[in-house]
Amino acid sequence: MANKTNIVLSNLSNVLEKGNPFVFYRKPNSTKVCQLVQNDKALHYLENFNQKGFIFAPFNSLDNKILFPFENSFFLVHEYQENCISLKDNSTFSTSKLLQKKHFNLVAKGIAFIRKNKTSKIVLSRKETIQKSNINLVKTFENLLNKYANAFVYIWFHPEVGLWLGATPETLINTRNKNFKTMALAGTQNFGSSINVKWEEKEIQEHQFVTDYIVDALAKINTPCKVSETNTVKAGSLLHLHTAISGRLKDKAQIGNLIKALHPTPAVCGFPKEKAKAFILTNENYNRSFYTGFLGELNIEVDQRQKKNNRRNIENHAYNFKEIQSNLFVNLRCMQVNNKEIYLYIGGGITKDSIPEKEYFETVAKAEVMKSIIA
Repeated sequence: MANKTNIVLSNLSNVLEKGNPFVFYRKPNSTKVCQLVQNDKALHYLENFNQKGFIFAPFNSLDNKILFPFENSFFLVHEYQENCISLKDNSTFSTSKLLQKKHFNLVAKGIAFIRKNKTSKIVLSRKETIQKSNINLVKTFENLLNKYANAFVYIWFHPEVGLWLGATPETLINTRNKNFKTMALAGTQNFGSSINVKWEEKEIQEHQFVTDYIVDALAKINTPCKVSETNTVKAGSLLHLHTAISGRLKDKAQIGNLIKALHPTPAVCGFPKEKAKAFILTNENYNRSFYTGFLGELNIEVDQRQKKNNRRNIENHAYNFKEIQSNLFVNLRCMQVNNKEIYLYIGGGITKDSIPEKEYFETVAKAEVMKSIIA
């Protein structure tokens, strides 16, 4: 019997050679890798949120969102078995002093803007270029799968757009028919030996901004929700503060309003959203493109099987039903591969109490995590 892991990687190698639009992805804490390959090379844009397919959306909500339609694609699901491997040290991919100075200045400008305009938070990012002519995409994707068991891991390609891959710990939204779940995820520190760590006031405040924004955004579209207690979660070698938020939509068609209300969240943009977004688009001086956008399954039909007791509670009866699901994730911890260059996108939340040097080295830590998986 063929190794299940090798089937996934062999299929990816074959698809890369053919050049059709595709995405391979694995949901958090799953053992299954999904393979979706478009039947042609056409570029399809999302027309409305009632469509079905795999969506790849940019940070700027005014830009086009790309859709691989399910009815125009070949879809497979494979079991995947992780390999215990040690990743190499790619610290030779160094960051220039010029990039460091630019990010210092950007963060300092952001802090001044926050204090002057009484803004709560702005998420500022940078783009780092790595020169590498022979990246092994199959091996790099395998490294992502093995390192990020609790993240949404993907490799995505369209010949007219390019190739992206990454591992994001942040859910934008999961829906099951009318039920939905989302999360507030903010604050970062390096993982040591335990997730039982102390968080500084800056990170706690930053996380609370995100939680409050999501709750308020849901209230504005008349969608009540439940908020869990905050806990610490691990993503690769980093820790984040996490709060689960859930609720129920009035009807399934409301998912578009929900997505528009949440994206971009303060975790990737800031708060108030419009002020923060305007500052980002004016001052970051590069195009985020699909970094801090969102991606995933939109309105897929999933066969479910459930047991239910009969009225006398004597025996169980099994019945099948269709469930409409959407599983969308914020595009963090990602990279873009373009010929002989790799572009890393990294950022962090800025508040009035931020320290530019510390914020810069937080982006360095995030970049090192991604550099370690490049093969």
